[in-house]
Amino acid sequence: MKKLIYAADDEKDILEVIKGFLENSGFEVRTFDTGDALYKAFLEVPCDLVVLDIMMPGNDGLTICKELRRISDVPIVILTAKESETDHMRGFMLGGDDYLIKPFSPSLLVVRIQALLRRVEMSNPSHSSLTFGDITYSEDVHDALCNGKSIGLTMTEFSLLGCLMKNAGTAVSRNELLDNVWGIDNNDIETRVTDETVRRIRRKMRNAESHVKITAIWGYGYKLEVDDE
Repeated sequence: MKKLIYAADDEKDILEVIKGFLENSGFEVRTFDTGDALYKAFLEVPCDLVVLDIMMPGNDGLTICKELRRISDVPIVILTAKESETDHMRGFMLGGDDYLIKPFSPSLLVVRIQALLRRVEMSNPSHSSLTFGDITYSEDVHDALCNGKSIGLTMTEFSLLGCLMKNAGTAVSRNELLDNVWGIDNNDIETRVTDETVRRIRRKMRNAESHVKITAIWGYGYKLEVDDE
């Protein structure tokens, strides 16, 4: 069965290009000229992945991203014409999984989408779990728990924490995280995406009152440690 993708952008030409390239790559695509229309359609029929432009009439893409993330862990790719790093980081803070800056290569968008969907398939239940400190990483239920309660991670956050859990106590490089979590090399996605995802996980772990912490290894990457204090 074809994967269903929803794409929202108020620029008709961009939507036509996105739709054409994705359909040629074997996806089923529905396009919308506002994020509000996409969100309404998602409530009726959820899709497998969402592509959202930031600047649109009505609620902007970041608002729609936030609303989608409240009800679903569907992968979200954010499109932005702005060069401001703040816009990119806001997208990740609200639960986006990847972003592209306009103008972008439609072929690169296809690669990013294929990588995200592969991660979804790889995260299917495999009846295995890992425990480190008070954190349990369960592929069976696709969730990370602190003392039995869900931390509330997005798909990207879950994948990154899983990579750290599988190397618990050992430092993992940013490049390795990029390769394992995003499935594309360091030339295609900036390392600050990794740093922002780690920041989000840290916040959720603190909110869960976990004693496990993600420690930065200067100039290299991250590792999990247990804070005994």
